[in-house]
Amino acid sequence: MIDLHMHTVYSDGTNTCKEILEKAQKNNLSYISITDHNNCGVYKELANPEIRNIFKGKVFDENFLMTVATIGAFGINEFPEAVAVMLFYQVGELFQSYAVDKSRKSIASLMDIRPDYANVKRDNKLIKISPDDVKIGEEIVIKPGEKVPLDGIVTDGKSSLDTKALTGESMPRDVKIGDEILSGCINQNGLLTIKVTKEFGESTVSKILDLVENASSKKSKHENFITKFAKYYTPIVVIIALVLAIIPPLVLKDAGFKEWIYRALTFLVVSCPCALVISIPLGFFGGIGGSSKMGVLVKGSNYLEALAKTEVVVFDKTGTLTEGVFEVQKVEPVGISKEELIKLAAHAESYSNHPISMSLKRAYNKDIDEKLISETKELSGLGVIAKVEEKEILIGNDKLMKENNIDYKRM
Repeated sequence: MIDLHMHTVYSDGTNTCKEILEKAQKNNLSYISITDHNNCGVYKELANPEIRNIFKGKVFDENFLMTVATIGAFGINEFPEAVAVMLFYQVGELFQSYAVDKSRKSIASLMDIRPDYANVKRDNKLIKISPDDVKIGEEIVIKPGEKVPLDGIVTDGKSSLDTKALTGESMPRDVKIGDEILSGCINQNGLLTIKVTKEFGESTVSKILDLVENASSKKSKHENFITKFAKYYTPIVVIIALVLAIIPPLVLKDAGFKEWIYRALTFLVVSCPCALVISIPLGFFGGIGGSSKMGVLVKGSNYLEALAKTEVVVFDKTGTLTEGVFEVQKVEPVGISKEELIKLAAHAESYSNHPISMSLKRAYNKDIDEKLISETKELSGLGVIAKVEEKEILIGNDKLMKENNIDYKRM
Protein backbone atom coordinates (compact mmCIF):
# COMPACT_ATOMS: atom_id res chain seq x y z
CA MET A 1 0.00 0.00 0.00
CA ILE A 2 1.20 3.49 -0.84
CA ASP A 3 0.10 7.10 -0.37
CA LEU A 4 1.92 9.59 -2.57
CA HIS A 5 0.15 12.80 -1.52
CA MET A 6 0.51 13.93 2.12
CA HIS A 7 0.87 17.37 3.71
CA THR A 8 2.32 18.21 7.11
CA VAL A 9 1.74 21.17 9.44
CA TYR A 10 4.49 22.97 7.51
CA SER A 11 1.94 23.70 4.75
CA ASP A 12 -1.82 22.99 4.98
CA GLY A 13 -1.73 19.61 6.79
CA THR A 14 -2.79 18.82 10.37
CA ASN A 15 -0.08 16.30 11.37
CA THR A 16 3.63 16.57 12.04
CA CYS A 17 6.10 14.44 10.11
CA LYS A 18 6.48 12.13 13.12
CA GLU A 19 2.71 11.64 13.41
CA ILE A 20 2.42 10.86 9.68
CA LEU A 21 5.19 8.28 9.88
CA GLU A 22 3.62 6.60 12.91
CA LYS A 23 0.20 6.44 11.21
CA ALA A 24 1.81 5.09 8.01
CA GLN A 25 3.41 2.28 10.01
CA LYS A 26 0.15 1.55 11.83
CA ASN A 27 -1.73 1.30 8.52
CA ASN A 28 0.99 -0.90 6.93
CA LEU A 29 1.90 1.60 4.21
CA SER A 30 4.99 0.56 2.28
CA TYR A 31 5.70 3.99 0.70
CA ILE A 32 4.56 7.54 1.39
CA SER A 33 5.29 10.87 -0.28
CA ILE A 34 5.20 14.16 1.65
CA THR A 35 4.32 16.95 -0.80
CA ASP A 36 4.25 20.19 1.22
CA HIS A 37 3.68 23.48 -0.63
CA ASN A 38 6.63 25.91 -0.83
CA ASN A 39 8.17 24.78 2.45
CA CYS A 40 11.16 22.65 3.36
CA GLY A 41 10.51 22.53 7.12
CA VAL A 42 9.78 18.82 6.98
CA TYR A 43 13.38 18.13 5.96
CA LYS A 44 14.65 19.79 9.12
CA GLU A 45 12.34 17.54 11.11
CA LEU A 46 13.60 14.49 9.21
CA ALA A 47 17.15 15.43 10.23
CA ASN A 48 16.23 14.50 13.82
CA PRO A 49 17.70 11.03 14.60
CA GLU A 50 14.50 9.88 16.31
CA ILE A 51 12.38 10.81 13.27
CA ARG A 52 14.86 9.13 10.91
CA ASN A 53 14.72 5.94 12.93
CA ILE A 54 10.91 5.94 12.95
CA PHE A 55 11.04 6.39 9.18
CA LYS A 56 13.25 3.28 9.04
CA GLY A 57 10.97 1.33 11.37
CA LYS A 58 13.36 1.65 14.34
CA VAL A 59 11.16 3.16 17.04
CA PHE A 60 12.81 1.64 20.09
CA ASP A 61 16.39 2.88 20.09
CA GLU A 62 18.62 4.87 22.44
CA ASN A 63 17.11 8.17 21.20
CA PHE A 64 13.64 6.93 22.15
CA LEU A 65 14.81 5.81 25.62
CA MET A 66 16.53 9.10 26.35
CA THR A 67 13.49 11.08 25.16
CA VAL A 68 11.11 9.12 27.39
CA ALA A 69 13.45 9.37 30.37
CA THR A 70 13.86 13.14 29.93
CA ILE A 71 10.14 13.85 29.50
CA GLY A 72 9.33 11.57 32.46
CA ALA A 73 11.87 13.36 34.68
CA PHE A 74 10.25 16.69 33.80
CA GLY A 75 6.85 15.13 34.52
CA ILE A 76 7.79 14.26 38.09
CA ASN A 77 9.48 17.65 38.60
CA GLU A 78 13.01 16.22 38.76
CA PHE A 79 14.54 18.91 36.56
CA PRO A 80 18.22 18.29 37.47
CA GLU A 81 17.87 14.63 36.43
CA ALA A 82 16.24 15.65 33.13
CA VAL A 83 19.05 18.07 32.37
CA ALA A 84 21.67 15.50 33.41
CA VAL A 85 20.23 12.86 31.04
CA MET A 86 20.29 15.28 28.10
CA LEU A 87 23.70 16.70 28.99
CA PHE A 88 25.51 13.37 29.41
CA TYR A 89 23.94 11.93 26.28
CA GLN A 90 24.88 14.99 24.22
CA VAL A 91 28.45 14.86 25.55
CA GLY A 92 28.61 11.21 24.46
CA GLU A 93 27.23 12.13 21.02
CA LEU A 94 29.79 14.95 20.77
CA PHE A 95 32.70 12.59 21.42
CA GLN A 96 31.25 10.11 18.92
CA SER A 97 30.84 12.71 16.16
CA TYR A 98 34.36 14.04 16.85
CA ALA A 99 35.88 10.56 16.53
CA VAL A 100 33.93 9.78 13.35
CA ASP A 101 34.81 13.16 11.79
CA LYS A 102 38.50 12.66 12.62
CA SER A 103 38.45 9.21 11.02
CA ARG A 104 36.76 10.55 7.89
CA LYS A 105 39.36 13.31 7.55
CA SER A 106 42.16 10.74 7.85
CA ILE A 107 40.58 8.63 5.11
CA ALA A 108 39.95 11.69 2.91
CA SER A 109 43.54 12.92 3.25
CA LEU A 110 44.88 9.50 2.28
CA MET A 111 42.64 9.30 -0.77
CA ASP A 112 43.38 12.76 -2.14
CA ILE A 113 43.02 11.52 -5.72
CA ARG A 114 39.69 13.08 -6.67
CA PRO A 115 40.24 15.32 -9.74
CA ASP A 116 38.90 18.86 -9.47
CA TYR A 117 38.51 19.49 -13.21
CA ALA A 118 39.11 18.19 -16.73
CA ASN A 119 40.52 20.09 -19.72
CA VAL A 120 38.21 19.02 -22.55
CA LYS A 121 38.52 19.83 -26.27
CA ARG A 122 35.30 21.31 -27.65
CA ASP A 123 34.89 23.39 -30.84
CA ASN A 124 38.69 23.63 -31.22
CA LYS A 125 38.90 25.19 -27.77
CA LEU A 126 40.25 23.86 -24.48
CA ILE A 127 37.73 24.41 -21.66
CA LYS A 128 37.97 23.53 -17.99
CA ILE A 129 34.87 21.69 -16.71
CA SER A 130 33.84 19.20 -14.03
CA PRO A 131 34.82 15.58 -14.80
CA ASP A 132 31.12 14.66 -14.36
CA ASP A 133 30.26 16.69 -17.48
CA VAL A 134 32.73 14.95 -19.81
CA LYS A 135 31.16 12.43 -22.20
CA ILE A 136 32.55 9.14 -23.50
CA GLY A 137 34.49 9.69 -26.75
CA GLU A 138 35.53 13.28 -25.96
CA GLU A 139 39.21 14.19 -25.83
CA ILE A 140 40.77 15.71 -22.72
CA VAL A 141 44.22 17.25 -22.27
CA ILE A 142 46.31 16.49 -19.18
CA LYS A 143 49.13 18.91 -18.44
CA PRO A 144 52.26 18.04 -16.39
CA GLY A 145 51.47 17.94 -12.68
CA GLU A 146 47.71 17.42 -13.19
CA LYS A 147 45.65 14.46 -12.02
CA VAL A 148 44.18 12.16 -14.66
CA PRO A 149 40.44 12.88 -14.26
CA LEU A 150 38.97 10.03 -16.34
CA ASP A 151 39.91 6.63 -17.74
CA GLY A 152 40.93 6.69 -21.39
CA ILE A 153 43.36 5.86 -24.19
CA VAL A 154 46.31 8.10 -25.14
CA THR A 155 45.79 9.62 -28.61
CA ASP A 156 48.68 12.09 -28.53
CA GLY A 157 51.83 12.67 -26.50
CA LYS A 158 53.95 10.59 -24.14
CA SER A 159 54.73 10.98 -20.47
CA SER A 160 55.39 9.26 -17.16
CA LEU A 161 52.56 8.70 -14.69
CA ASP A 162 52.77 8.60 -10.91
CA THR A 163 50.52 5.64 -9.99
CA LYS A 164 51.34 5.42 -6.26
CA ALA A 165 47.80 6.33 -5.16
CA LEU A 166 46.35 3.42 -7.17
CA THR A 167 48.99 0.69 -7.09
CA GLY A 168 51.52 1.65 -4.41
CA GLU A 169 54.22 1.39 -7.09
CA SER A 170 56.83 4.14 -6.67
CA MET A 171 58.35 3.80 -10.15
CA PRO A 172 56.59 6.00 -12.73
CA ARG A 173 54.76 4.25 -15.56
CA ASP A 174 55.74 5.39 -19.04
CA VAL A 175 52.81 5.82 -21.45
CA LYS A 176 52.60 6.57 -25.16
CA ILE A 177 49.98 6.70 -27.96
CA GLY A 178 47.62 3.73 -27.74
CA ASP A 179 48.21 3.02 -24.04
CA GLU A 180 45.28 2.87 -21.64
CA ILE A 181 45.55 5.04 -18.53
CA LEU A 182 43.45 5.11 -15.35
CA SER A 183 42.04 8.09 -13.50
CA GLY A 184 43.70 8.99 -10.20
CA CYS A 185 47.25 8.92 -11.60
CA ILE A 186 49.36 12.10 -11.77
CA ASN A 187 50.93 13.20 -15.05
CA GLN A 188 54.58 13.98 -14.35
CA ASN A 189 56.26 15.56 -17.36
CA GLY A 190 54.69 15.32 -20.85
CA LEU A 191 51.51 16.76 -22.33
CA LEU A 192 48.91 14.03 -22.92
CA THR A 193 45.71 13.93 -24.95
CA ILE A 194 43.40 11.03 -24.13
CA LYS A 195 40.10 9.79 -25.50
CA VAL A 196 37.65 9.14 -22.64
CA THR A 197 36.40 5.56 -22.41
CA LYS A 198 34.37 5.74 -19.17
CA GLU A 199 32.15 8.33 -17.53
CA PHE A 200 33.33 9.76 -14.22
CA GLY A 201 30.86 7.68 -12.21
CA GLU A 202 32.29 4.48 -13.71
CA SER A 203 35.94 5.54 -13.65
CA THR A 204 38.62 3.90 -11.53
CA VAL A 205 38.99 6.89 -9.19
CA SER A 206 35.22 7.00 -8.50
CA LYS A 207 35.10 3.31 -7.68
CA ILE A 208 38.07 3.58 -5.32
CA LEU A 209 36.61 6.63 -3.55
CA ASP A 210 33.22 4.92 -3.24
CA LEU A 211 34.91 1.84 -1.82
CA VAL A 212 36.73 3.89 0.82
CA GLU A 213 33.86 6.20 1.74
CA ASN A 214 31.50 3.24 2.21
CA ALA A 215 34.00 1.06 4.05
CA SER A 216 31.95 1.22 7.26
CA SER A 217 28.94 -0.38 5.49
CA LYS A 218 30.72 -3.75 5.46
CA LYS A 219 29.92 -4.75 9.03
CA SER A 220 31.73 -7.28 11.15
CA LYS A 221 30.06 -10.20 12.95
CA HIS A 222 30.18 -8.27 16.23
CA GLU A 223 28.44 -5.26 14.67
CA ASN A 224 25.71 -7.43 13.13
CA PHE A 225 25.17 -9.11 16.49
CA ILE A 226 24.86 -5.76 18.30
CA THR A 227 22.32 -4.53 15.72
CA LYS A 228 20.14 -7.62 16.24
CA PHE A 229 20.64 -7.47 20.01
CA ALA A 230 19.47 -3.84 20.23
CA LYS A 231 16.45 -4.60 18.03
CA TYR A 232 15.05 -7.11 20.56
CA TYR A 233 16.59 -5.79 23.76
CA THR A 234 15.16 -2.26 23.62
CA PRO A 235 11.45 -3.22 23.35
CA ILE A 236 11.90 -5.68 26.23
CA VAL A 237 13.42 -2.93 28.39
CA VAL A 238 10.53 -0.56 27.55
CA ILE A 239 7.92 -3.21 28.44
CA ILE A 240 9.64 -4.02 31.76
CA ALA A 241 9.78 -0.27 32.55
CA LEU A 242 6.02 0.06 31.90
CA VAL A 243 5.30 -2.94 34.14
CA LEU A 244 7.59 -1.46 36.80
CA ALA A 245 5.73 1.88 36.66
CA ILE A 246 2.16 0.49 36.69
CA ILE A 247 1.96 -2.88 38.51
CA PRO A 248 3.69 -2.18 41.89
CA PRO A 249 1.48 0.86 42.76
CA LEU A 250 -1.61 -1.25 42.03
CA VAL A 251 -0.44 -4.31 43.95
CA LEU A 252 1.76 -3.08 46.79
CA LYS A 253 0.37 -1.24 49.78
CA ASP A 254 1.55 2.36 50.31
CA ALA A 255 3.28 2.33 46.89
CA GLY A 256 2.89 5.62 45.02
CA PHE A 257 2.90 6.11 41.28
CA LYS A 258 5.45 8.94 41.48
CA GLU A 259 8.01 6.75 43.24
CA TRP A 260 7.60 3.80 40.88
CA ILE A 261 7.47 5.93 37.73
CA TYR A 262 10.76 7.47 38.88
CA ARG A 263 12.22 3.97 39.38
CA ALA A 264 10.93 2.90 35.96
CA LEU A 265 12.54 5.92 34.33
CA THR A 266 15.78 5.25 36.19
CA PHE A 267 15.64 1.66 34.95
CA LEU A 268 15.11 2.93 31.39
CA VAL A 269 18.15 5.18 31.48
CA VAL A 270 20.41 2.62 33.20
CA SER A 271 19.31 -0.15 30.81
CA CYS A 272 19.76 1.95 27.69
CA PRO A 273 22.12 0.02 25.37
CA CYS A 274 23.38 3.17 23.68
CA ALA A 275 26.94 2.73 25.00
CA LEU A 276 27.02 -0.84 23.69
CA VAL A 277 25.37 0.00 20.37
CA ILE A 278 27.58 3.05 19.76
CA SER A 279 30.92 1.82 21.12
CA ILE A 280 31.48 -1.22 18.88
CA PRO A 281 30.75 0.46 15.49
CA LEU A 282 32.64 3.53 16.70
CA GLY A 283 35.60 1.36 17.70
CA PHE A 284 35.73 -0.25 14.27
CA PHE A 285 35.33 3.09 12.48
CA GLY A 286 38.08 4.56 14.64
CA GLY A 287 40.27 1.58 13.71
CA ILE A 288 39.65 2.14 10.00
CA GLY A 289 40.42 5.86 10.40
CA GLY A 290 43.54 5.17 12.46
CA SER A 291 44.79 2.69 9.87
CA SER A 292 44.25 5.18 7.04
CA LYS A 293 46.24 7.77 9.01
CA MET A 294 49.17 5.34 8.94
CA GLY A 295 48.73 4.73 5.20
CA VAL A 296 46.79 1.44 5.41
CA LEU A 297 43.38 1.25 3.73
CA VAL A 298 40.94 -1.21 5.32
CA LYS A 299 37.87 -1.75 3.12
CA GLY A 300 35.46 -2.51 6.00
CA SER A 301 35.15 -3.52 9.64
CA ASN A 302 34.72 -7.17 8.62
CA TYR A 303 38.26 -7.10 7.19
CA LEU A 304 39.56 -5.31 10.30
CA GLU A 305 38.07 -8.09 12.43
CA ALA A 306 39.69 -10.72 10.19
CA LEU A 307 43.09 -9.02 10.63
CA ALA A 308 42.96 -9.87 14.36
CA LYS A 309 43.25 -13.56 13.42
CA THR A 310 45.97 -13.05 10.81
CA GLU A 311 49.11 -15.16 11.19
CA VAL A 312 50.89 -14.58 7.85
CA VAL A 313 50.95 -11.35 5.81
CA VAL A 314 52.20 -11.31 2.20
CA PHE A 315 53.30 -7.91 0.88
CA ASP A 316 53.99 -6.77 -2.65
CA LYS A 317 57.02 -4.79 -3.77
CA THR A 318 58.09 -1.14 -3.66
CA GLY A 319 55.75 1.37 -2.10
CA THR A 320 54.39 -1.03 0.51
CA LEU A 321 57.39 -2.12 2.55
CA THR A 322 59.80 0.49 1.21
CA GLU A 323 59.41 4.22 0.64
CA GLY A 324 60.39 4.07 -3.04
CA VAL A 325 63.07 6.73 -2.59
CA PHE A 326 66.12 5.88 -4.70
CA GLU A 327 69.68 6.63 -3.58
CA VAL A 328 73.01 6.04 -5.32
CA GLN A 329 74.61 3.18 -3.38
CA LYS A 330 77.71 2.42 -5.43
CA VAL A 331 79.69 3.94 -8.34
CA GLU A 332 81.96 1.76 -10.50
CA PRO A 333 83.57 3.92 -13.22
CA VAL A 334 85.60 2.56 -16.14
CA GLY A 335 88.20 4.92 -17.61
CA ILE A 336 86.76 7.92 -15.73
CA SER A 337 86.73 9.20 -12.15
CA LYS A 338 83.72 8.73 -9.86
CA GLU A 339 83.23 12.49 -9.52
CA GLU A 340 83.28 13.04 -13.30
CA LEU A 341 80.84 10.16 -13.91
CA ILE A 342 78.33 11.50 -11.34
CA LYS A 343 78.70 15.01 -12.80
CA LEU A 344 77.96 13.90 -16.37
CA ALA A 345 75.04 11.70 -15.26
CA ALA A 346 73.47 14.48 -13.16
CA HIS A 347 73.73 17.00 -16.01
CA ALA A 348 72.30 14.54 -18.55
CA GLU A 349 69.34 13.86 -16.26
CA SER A 350 68.86 17.49 -15.22
CA TYR A 351 65.57 17.97 -17.13
CA SER A 352 63.98 14.70 -16.01
CA ASN A 353 61.66 14.24 -13.01
CA HIS A 354 62.12 10.47 -12.92
CA PRO A 355 62.90 9.18 -9.37
CA ILE A 356 66.22 7.69 -10.56
CA SER A 357 67.14 11.02 -12.21
CA MET A 358 66.39 12.82 -8.95
CA SER A 359 68.65 10.41 -7.05
CA LEU A 360 71.54 11.11 -9.45
CA LYS A 361 71.13 14.87 -8.95
CA ARG A 362 71.10 14.40 -5.17
CA ALA A 363 74.28 12.31 -5.40
CA TYR A 364 76.00 15.12 -7.37
CA ASN A 365 74.90 17.59 -4.68
CA LYS A 366 75.99 20.68 -6.67
CA ASP A 367 74.28 23.24 -8.87
CA ILE A 368 73.63 22.10 -12.43
CA ASP A 369 75.47 24.26 -14.99
CA GLU A 370 72.98 24.42 -17.86
CA LYS A 371 75.60 25.93 -20.18
CA LEU A 372 77.33 22.55 -20.32
CA ILE A 373 74.14 20.91 -21.71
CA SER A 374 73.56 21.43 -25.41
CA GLU A 375 70.97 18.76 -26.14
CA THR A 376 68.69 16.32 -24.24
CA LYS A 377 66.28 13.70 -25.48
CA GLU A 378 64.15 11.55 -23.20
CA LEU A 379 63.23 8.14 -24.64
CA SER A 380 60.11 6.67 -23.06
CA GLY A 381 60.82 3.27 -21.52
CA LEU A 382 64.53 3.46 -22.37
CA GLY A 383 66.30 6.41 -20.74
CA VAL A 384 67.97 9.67 -21.75
CA ILE A 385 70.43 10.72 -24.48
CA ALA A 386 72.12 14.06 -23.88
CA LYS A 387 75.13 16.12 -24.95
CA VAL A 388 77.15 17.38 -21.98
CA GLU A 389 80.45 19.21 -22.62
CA GLU A 390 80.09 18.13 -26.28
CA LYS A 391 80.12 14.48 -25.17
CA GLU A 392 77.18 12.21 -26.03
CA ILE A 393 75.88 10.67 -22.80
CA LEU A 394 73.53 7.68 -22.75
CA ILE A 395 71.78 6.85 -19.48
CA GLY A 396 69.22 4.09 -19.38
CA ASN A 397 68.35 0.41 -19.27
CA ASP A 398 69.58 -2.69 -21.11
CA LYS A 399 67.48 -1.95 -24.20
CA LEU A 400 69.06 1.48 -24.70
CA MET A 401 72.57 0.05 -24.42
CA LYS A 402 71.85 -2.82 -26.83
CA GLU A 403 70.22 -0.49 -29.40
CA ASN A 404 73.39 1.62 -29.42
CA ASN A 405 75.78 -1.40 -29.40
CA ILE A 406 77.36 -0.47 -26.09
CA ASP A 407 79.11 -3.18 -24.09
CA TYR A 408 78.59 -2.95 -20.36
CA LYS A 409 79.09 -5.03 -17.28
CA ARG A 410 75.96 -5.78 -15.21
CA MET A 411 76.60 -5.03 -11.54
